[in-house]
Amino acid sequence: MAATTEPKLIAGNANRALAKSIARRMSMHRGMQVGLVDARVERFNDGEVFVEVFENVRGEDMYIIQPTSRPANDNLMELLIIADALRRSSADRITAVIPYFGYARQDRRAKARTPISAKLVANLLTEAGIDRILTLDLHAAQIQGFFDIPVDNLYASPIFALDIEHHFKGQMDDLMIVSPDVGGVARARELAKRINAPLSIVDKRREKAGEVAGMTVIGDVKGRKCIIVDDICDTAGTLCKAAEVLLENGATEVHSYITHGVLSGPAVERVQNSVMKSLVITDSIEPTEAVKNCPNIRIVPTAPMFAQAILNIWHGTSVSSLFETETLVPIYEGLYQRG
Repeated sequence: MAATTEPKLIAGNANRALAKSIARRMSMHRGMQVGLVDARVERFNDGEVFVEVFENVRGEDMYIIQPTSRPANDNLMELLIIADALRRSSADRITAVIPYFGYARQDRRAKARTPISAKLVANLLTEAGIDRILTLDLHAAQIQGFFDIPVDNLYASPIFALDIEHHFKGQMDDLMIVSPDVGGVARARELAKRINAPLSIVDKRREKAGEVAGMTVIGDVKGRKCIIVDDICDTAGTLCKAAEVLLENGATEVHSYITHGVLSGPAVERVQNSVMKSLVITDSIEPTEAVKNCPNIRIVPTAPMFAQAILNIWHGTSVSSLFETETLVPIYEGLYQRG
């Protein structure tokens, strides 16, 4: 059944640029102004988060746009407190739009006496009064099962497929999709299928967290333009090393498509000095000035997809339709022309 009220957006401080872009996109689709709800999300002197909503939200369909990226704890608390403020203000439905879901890498007990932090975060979000989650490329698909509320997990691969077809026009037969580890094969295979390209794997062995002991390429990459596909790039050490190994094994070029550009510490400098010709990320995490100014990092927008997903949720129509590249072509009209 179609909603009777208009969807209303509210944003924390984690990625206000993306929130404004989503609002602009929704305005285009709706043919009427969609803005961010007037609110203040501030800190007391001791760091406590304070939220005040200046508009009436009683009975409204609310969408909180807030990735839980760095600083993860602060941004998570903002999300929880905004949700609590909306719930206590009698909002009808609260959807958390979390373009980057922090703590997703802690999705299981890898060792004894360690937490499953992703499940804890799921509990916190549910208890805060959130009715639905909308996110992008969860690190592990099973995290959807940590929630007892609906979770819509969008995929970046349809956008990446459009971008690859646009930027590698006439070179598609030379491409090879590469998973940087065995765990990411399913994600890489999904993109490989979309663009009808072969798949290769870089098998890495770690001595300890953050240190790669060795890498082996599974598959023949000789004479290929390799595209590494993954969901998160943190310090970029593994990514840059994988690019070197691929070139050593005969690849002619190496590019990377990563959904979430966490890019901590020396990451940007590593990417800039690496043998990779380009690193393509989405704007799920607000890029720093260093990221924006890096000559071989390019950012593709997610606002058109998120705007359409929010409208589909509001209308009560399919969100999974956005998993198809063909569905996204008109949404991204003007950015990518096919044919």
